Amino acid sequence: MNIYKINDIGELIRGNSYVGRGIVLGKTPDGKKCATAYFIMGRSANSRNRVFKERDGAIFTEPFDVSKVEDPSLIIYAALRTYENKLIVTNGDQTDTVYEGLKDGLSFSEALTKREFEPDAPNLTPRISGMATFKDGDFTYEMSILKSADAEGTACNRYTFSYPSLAGLGHFIHTYVCDGNPIPTFQGEPERVAIPDDIDEFTNNLWASLDSDNKISLYVRYTDLESGESVSRMINKNA
Repeated sequence: MNIYKINDIGELIRGNSYVGRGIVLGKTPDGKKCATAYFIMGRSANSRNRVFKERDGAIFTEPFDVSKVEDPSLIIYAALRTYENKLIVTNGDQTDTVYEGLKDGLSFSEALTKREFEPDAPNLTPRISGMATFKDGDFTYEMSILKSADAEGTACNRYTFSYPSLAGLGHFIHTYVCDGNPIPTFQGEPERVAIPDDIDEFTNNLWASLDSDNKISLYVRYTDLESGESVSRMINKNA
C-alpha cells in the first residue's frame, strides 16, 4: 500500500452518488499558486435550490428560487471569506465563526471550539472547514472536521489537520463517505489529491466527476503566491 499516493480527484468521486459538500486546498505543481475548491451537492428540493454568488471577494450560497425556500438555516451561508492574510472556506456558517475568531485573536482550531456538527439528525452532518495562511510568498493550510461521537449526537469529536504546502499536492475533505440513510460521515484523514497548474483542467475534472443528479455548485480559486492576485471559476447547475 502506497500511503503517499497522490490521487486524481475525479477518480476518487466518480461513481459515488453522494459525497455531500467538499473542500480542497493545495499547491500547483509549478509552486506558484494556492488552489482552493468548494462544492455542494443536495438530495432534497431545499438543498438543491441553491446557487453560488460572489460579492466583494467572498462566496455565498443563495436561494435560486426564493419562493421555494423551506429552511434556510443550514443551506444559506458565506462559504469563503478572507481575513488579512488568511483564506477561510467551510460548509456552513462557521465561516463567520472562524472569521470573527481571528479578529478576536483566536486560532483556526480555537475558533471552531465554539461549534459542532450540524443538528440534522439522523445524519448529524459534520462541519468541514479549511484555512490557508499566506506568508513570505508561500502558504500553509489547515483542515478541520467536527463530527458526532455517536449515532445519537451526544458529543462532538474534533479533528484538525495542519499541512505545509507541497508542489502538486492538495488535500480533499468531504462531509460524507457515500449515500445512505442515515448518510455515513467522512472518516480518516483528508485525502491526498493532485493539483494541476491549469485551473480549468482542475475545475472541469471535478465538476464532470460529481454525480450529475446531485451536484449543485462548484467554486475554484487559484491565488498567485507572488502577486496575491487570484483567478476563479464558478459553476452553478441552476444557472
